[in-house]
Amino acid sequence: MTRDTAVRERRFRFLVAGYAVSSYGTFLNMVALNLFVYETTGRALAMGLFMAVRLASGFVAGLVVGGLLARFSAKSIMLWANVGQGGVMLLLILAPESLVTGALMAVSVVIGACGTLFMVALRSSIPEMVGEDRRAWANSLSITGRSLAMVAGFASAGVVVSLVGYTAAFLLDMTTFVICAATVALLPIAGGKGAGTDAGKAEKAEKNKNGEKGGPRWRPVAFLALAAAPGLGLMVALRGVDAFGSSSHNAALPIYSTSLDASNPAVFISAFWCVWALGNVGAQQVIQRYTQRTGKTVGAPGFGYGTVVMSAAFIAAFAGFPLAVTAVIALIAGAADGLTEVAYTSHLQTLPATLRGHAFGLSATFENLGFGVGMILVAAALDRFSPLTVVGWSHGAAIVVAVVFLLRVTALRRAEPTGPTGGAGGAGQTGLRKEEAVEGRPDRGDRGGAEVSRG
Repeated sequence: MTRDTAVRERRFRFLVAGYAVSSYGTFLNMVALNLFVYETTGRALAMGLFMAVRLASGFVAGLVVGGLLARFSAKSIMLWANVGQGGVMLLLILAPESLVTGALMAVSVVIGACGTLFMVALRSSIPEMVGEDRRAWANSLSITGRSLAMVAGFASAGVVVSLVGYTAAFLLDMTTFVICAATVALLPIAGGKGAGTDAGKAEKAEKNKNGEKGGPRWRPVAFLALAAAPGLGLMVALRGVDAFGSSSHNAALPIYSTSLDASNPAVFISAFWCVWALGNVGAQQVIQRYTQRTGKTVGAPGFGYGTVVMSAAFIAAFAGFPLAVTAVIALIAGAADGLTEVAYTSHLQTLPATLRGHAFGLSATFENLGFGVGMILVAAALDRFSPLTVVGWSHGAAIVVAVVFLLRVTALRRAEPTGPTGGAGGAGQTGLRKEEAVEGRPDRGDRGGAEVSRG
């Protein structure tokens, strides 16, 4: 490992630490804010509206973040995303009682939008931060931090609110965003400003050569990114369906837990997510060691197979097995979830820098759409059907799409030429642009098992 690589990795670890702290605040306020909304309004419908506005803001942010990354640095977007979230929490703390409802709506808009902006800026910029050959390691590390923060946030939210009250909980939440903002401000972070990269300059030169105007012109860049790689579009669609399935087990867990122990339903939920997190973190450790030892990354097939295993595990979790068996199932679900997260993020990062931010933004839009629509449909379905039935249908849809995706990836790989100059992912493929030869072909999953240079 060179000194430059060691410095970049050390900086990235500091960034992940700040990200984990802010993620703790995010999951803490998901619980605390929902409880506060219900206590303030006295209506469950208000909680649904709050969540809907939050998801809608994330949906819109996903559509525009690619354009923002083409104009501004990833560092500035991540910095102001945290400043915005911390600022709006301060607004809620200082708001007089007559303006609390309006402040809550502002919180839902800003938290939803800024959370998506930060996530997309971080994930799309990882190749510039740590290098192409360390993408899987960096993704695994960031996902580990977020998973641990999720468990800590969910587990401590009720205790924090009951012991110190809502105002102190919101102050703690605001502090987490300030810490993350300070971390981002102190570190040199690469990424963003897609128009300023070599690929962007080449694109502008090509426009001038063809006599095109250089002024701003609307183009569906995110959709172009997916259209350029047929398998990638299906991959993002699967991500949206997976988010739909996730909404089902999130909504069904409280109901299922209540049926197991009506006097203390929080015990099963907390235990389930803690075991899930252990599986997730364990998978990240295995992936990191596998990548370091072999120089290979988890490819597109890993995302498909991981989705199948994860969805099947979540269905089995509601089948009424003994608690010891359910704990093993939760462990498997967490491990498979960790695998899919790394495989998916790493795969989108193989896109050229000029398209990467748009693709991650569109992916975030699909995820918010799938989860939001799922929460509405699942909530209605749970009034009539059992948790096992609802989760089975929802995650069953994800399994079907995952199988279609795996068949697509297999067909694309079989169609590849196999000569000495035509190997998958090789720079000798006819018709490849320079960035495609270097970064691999996202539509074919070339990085799945391909040797990665560690020079």
